[in-house]
Amino acid sequence: MRRLFTTRPGDDGLPGPERRQAVLALILGTTMAVVDTTMVNLALPSIAADLGVAPARAVWVTNLFQVVCAAFLLVFAALSELVSRRRLYVAGLALFVVAALGSALSREFETLLAFRALQGMAAAATLSIGPSLYRAIFPSRLLGSALGLSALVVATGYAAGPAIGGLVLSVADWPWLFALPVPLGLGALVLAWRALPREVGRPGGFDIAGALLSMAMLASVFVAMDRAGHQAPLGQTLAWLAAGLVAGALFVGRQRRAPHPLLPLSLFAERRFSLAVSASGLAFVGQGLAFVALSFLYQQEMGFSPLETAWLFTPWPLTIMVVGPLAGRLADRVNPSLLSCAGLAVLMSGLATLAWLDTEAGVADCLWRTALCGLGFGLFQPPNNRELMASAPAERSANASGVMSTTRTVGQSLGVALVGAGLAAGAPVQATLWGGVVAAALALLASLGRVSLAGEALRARRRAAAERVQ
Repeated sequence: MRRLFTTRPGDDGLPGPERRQAVLALILGTTMAVVDTTMVNLALPSIAADLGVAPARAVWVTNLFQVVCAAFLLVFAALSELVSRRRLYVAGLALFVVAALGSALSREFETLLAFRALQGMAAAATLSIGPSLYRAIFPSRLLGSALGLSALVVATGYAAGPAIGGLVLSVADWPWLFALPVPLGLGALVLAWRALPREVGRPGGFDIAGALLSMAMLASVFVAMDRAGHQAPLGQTLAWLAAGLVAGALFVGRQRRAPHPLLPLSLFAERRFSLAVSASGLAFVGQGLAFVALSFLYQQEMGFSPLETAWLFTPWPLTIMVVGPLAGRLADRVNPSLLSCAGLAVLMSGLATLAWLDTEAGVADCLWRTALCGLGFGLFQPPNNRELMASAPAERSANASGVMSTTRTVGQSLGVALVGAGLAAGAPVQATLWGGVVAAALALLASLGRVSLAGEALRARRRAAAERVQ
């Protein structure tokens, strides 16, 4: 960890001592958003009972947060170029704190939904540019290690969220879940204002039409996948999907002719970037699919309680917490695509062993298989994120960061939708897990396609480092 805060001649990014407060602001902001996502689900039955709404409506306390967050990721990534990433991140933290407090004080369901929508918008402001801020804070030689730290933070948030939520609900009412992020957010706000890199926004306009089309596209696709995941009528799902596809086609056309496009399509001309995005999206499809399928498998087929099921999931994020930082550090020294390929092969193997899991299997059989998946994902994600961010031009870091966050969100949602569609079609739960194996295999093919390109980039980076030393 100490090496992350040492300075060498020729380093870009912030000086070593200044990185500590800046990265702590990112850690607090990310933790706040991720824990909120996993923690609030436990309170939905209590919210429904206290506010007098049906459980099906209470689900929108979580869904609205996710839909709004997904819709604004690309928008805020582009907006950060105009107002600077530091200002946008600070504004996002401030809005999250206000919205969290508003959610905690809400006594009407509609008021709670309004504040949850604001929280989703605030989370999008911070999550969309988080990876690009790591690139701005740390020198290029430590980018993999920095993104490994980011993976550790996200995995910790996912692992801790349900436990924190259960602990709070055992001693207090559900509003305290929304109040919990307030002190964290205030601390992150102060640190971000003081320590994040100060930048000058670029001159020029903002692609308002592109922003509206992006929001329509992502929101429609996200709702379509949510409807499929909840086994809604097929016509309803297809209507939302069609709306998303039409908005997507119009969005692409707009980006080709806009003077300041929301998402410059030239980013995808770089094969390393495009293949890293593809691998990331497919891997998150596999993870999202597995998380939902295993919930049904453990509870409905194997007879575990919800609490026992939660504990059976813990090896996945816990293994990422251990492996992710190590994989990120190694990605600074060896070909990151090779590491990603190895991780995807392990993830594919782990998902296959879960698909073969006997319904009479014991706890130990479940745990080692889940840990194997976590090992694979932890070995894949930081090196792949390093490739994704490093292959984008520095001036497009915010856009690349927005693409990364959007890909993760859409990929996981698509995985959930595939499970719902499979169950609606009458497929056994374990059969849906083979969809995760296929997704991991396709991600592996994408990752293999950039091994030689990543090797050339690594050799060029080493030559440049040697020249700086001389």
